[in-house]
Formats: sequence, structure tokens, C-alpha cells
Amino acid sequence: MPTAELHIDGKVIELPVIEGSEGERAIDIQNLRSETGLITMDPGYANTGSCESSITFINGEEGILQYRGYPIEELAENCTFLEVSYLLIHGELPTEVELDGFTNSILHHTMIHEDFRLLFRALPKDAHPMAACSAMVSALATFYPDSLDPRDPREVEVSIHRLLAKLPTIASYAYKHSVGQPFMYPDNNLSYVGNFLRLMFANPCEEFEVDPVVEKAIDLLLILHADHEQNCSASTVRIVGSSHVNMFASISAGINALWGPRHGGANQEVIEMLSAIADEGISGKEFVDRAKSRDDTSRLMGFGHRVYKNFDPRARIIKKACYDVLDRLGVNSRLLEIAVEIEQLALSDDYFVERNLYPNVDFYSGVIYTAIGTPENMFTANFAIGRLPGWIAQWREMHEHKHKIGRPRQVYTGETRRKVPQLSDR
Repeated sequence: MPTAELHIDGKVIELPVIEGSEGERAIDIQNLRSETGLITMDPGYANTGSCESSITFINGEEGILQYRGYPIEELAENCTFLEVSYLLIHGELPTEVELDGFTNSILHHTMIHEDFRLLFRALPKDAHPMAACSAMVSALATFYPDSLDPRDPREVEVSIHRLLAKLPTIASYAYKHSVGQPFMYPDNNLSYVGNFLRLMFANPCEEFEVDPVVEKAIDLLLILHADHEQNCSASTVRIVGSSHVNMFASISAGINALWGPRHGGANQEVIEMLSAIADEGISGKEFVDRAKSRDDTSRLMGFGHRVYKNFDPRARIIKKACYDVLDRLGVNSRLLEIAVEIEQLALSDDYFVERNLYPNVDFYSGVIYTAIGTPENMFTANFAIGRLPGWIAQWREMHEHKHKIGRPRQVYTGETRRKVPQLSDR
């Protein structure tokens, strides 16, 4: 095994170099503190690997995203969201028999306990759906105490199916509560995504038909959001789960992490930006010029990514889906026109090219959600439904491997030791 040498205080320390299956290399510093008394400093963990994982591979320089070795483009083209969920959680794509069993189990556990209605009624009408989703997912632990042990494979499997089945119901109820509409019961005859669309947009007064083009587009969005390696929310799920708390609590923490505008909340900010441009009646070029100016506070949302230094492969797929949905619905979207104009300008502008600012997954997803009538505060809740199988896979992988409780170190910069003065002397 290759090693790296660290020269410190006259000593030479050899550190193992680990190499992953796609050629990624890492210096193993697990014994650094015990051998030298030192720790590493890496704010934001941009250069720190927290684990070895076989779930998702990203090459940000080349714009590559793979789930379990399968390119995201091929999965988006050939698989459904539940197939991809099975792949992420179990490691392989399901056979027909496995998929039928998995799908039937998920679709027949979509109902939530009637007492959840009381919990929703206790929330203010303007409660953000992400706050409601986090609270309700955490509450699942009180309704299902029979599946809380992270060391019991059978209980873990039951919790996985319950979470996948019930989160769309919970998210839709958060929306229905905010607008004062009655909650709809799930329909087991519909697909996973078709059921979610019905739960969101149907009412008891009339029949609701799921549009297959819209259904396919939302299924696609969920696939593209299903996992993204050790991002903020996935790392949160892992570190919370490392305490051996139940899966519901860990996923609830992941939902809260995703809520932030620097993570899952970014797609809402993109739509707010596009809407502001449309309302002001300016062109995309005028806004791009503002974003480049140091004298203006305007920010170009939906461009750039912490990992990708090339075109986000998911953005290309979503852009096509945008056109499919808008064409199907007969919608002439000013927001999409502005988005396309801004994308074309930014991709040909040295200012953005030199800074590796390419469209990311958030840039076009909000346009689709807006076109089908999804309120902006539900965008991130939809993202959470998509990311759920990735969180579950990360949580499960951590428990299957030997792991320590997450406990980062720090470099203390406060006051040195001092005596506590008497109250009269302070």
C-alpha cells in the first residue's frame, strides 16, 4: 500500500494512502492524533473523507454522477424512481419479482395513522412544509415503536418501507393543511408518483386524472435527486445515526439540513429570482449584468456547485423535461424563457466560465414544479421525497460497516485558564 510522509517536529510519520474503485485517493489520518498529538483543520470538510462508500460516485471536474456504478443518464432514461430506490438501498437493480414485491409493499403502506390529522391541526396554517415534514417523520417513532432498533435487520427493513411509503403522504398533508383543503386518502391503484400528485392536487369534489407526462417528469426529478454522495443532509443523517438512534430520527434531521437555502432550498430561490426578473420586466441580460457588478447585490441563483466544476449532468436532463411538461400543459412560461436566456448568456460569458459557474440541478426543477401548480414552499419537500432513498442507503451502509460515533475535533481559540472573580469584582 502506498504511503504519504508527514514531517513534523523532527519526526517522519507514514500515513497510508487509500484508493477507491474509480481512482480517487485519500490519505488515511485515523492515527494522526495518537501518533503526533495533531489534528487536521478543514472547515466545511471540503477535503475530508468521512467514510468509504459504495453508493454514489461523483467526478465534479468531468460532470459525472453514478449510482452504484450506473450513469445517471441511463437510470433517468430506463428506470423508475422505485427501481432506483431499490438500487440505492439494496445495491443492485431489482428483478421483476423483487420490484413487484417492493412496489406492492410501498404502495400498501402509504396511509398514515388517523391521529396525524390532530398533529397537523395543531400546526399554524403558515407552517413551512419542511418543518411539518421533519416533525411528522420524527413522530413516526412514537407510532411505530416496533421498528426502532438500528441493529435489527427486520426492523430496519420495516422502517425503510414505512418511510418511503409515508413521506409523500406527510408532505402532501403539510400542503393541504396550509391551504385549508381536506386531506386525501392514498389510492393504491396508482403509481408512487401518481399517488403523490393525487394527494397534492385532488379534492373530494371531483375526479382527478394523473397526467402521464407530468407523472414521468416528477418521477425523473425524484431520480435525479435520489442521492448525491456526502452532502450536508446525507452527512447529517450519518452523524445522527452514528449515535444508534432510530432511522426516523436520523431522517428527520436530514430533512432539517436539506431545508437550508444553501442546500435543498436553493430551487425555491431560483424561482424567486426568475419571478422577480419577470415582475420587474427586465431582460435576462440586464440581470446577468447586475449579477456581475460589484456595486449590485443581485445574485445569480442556480449556478455553480460545491462539487461540480463542469455542467451538472442532472441539469441537462431536467431542461428537456421542462419543455416536455410545458408543451403538454400548453403553458408559455416566461420563467422558462428567462432561464434559457440566462443559461445561454452565462455559458458564453468569460466571467462565469472562468469561475466554473454552470447551471445546477436547481436551475430548471422549480420551473417544472411551478408549471404544475406546486407552491414554492413545497419545492424542498419534494426534494426530500427524492433524496429519501439516498439518506436511507447512507444510514444503512454506515450501520453495516464498523463505525464510530461522529465526533469532530476543534482547535480552541478562546481565553486561556483564568480564575472566576467574585460577583462584586466583575
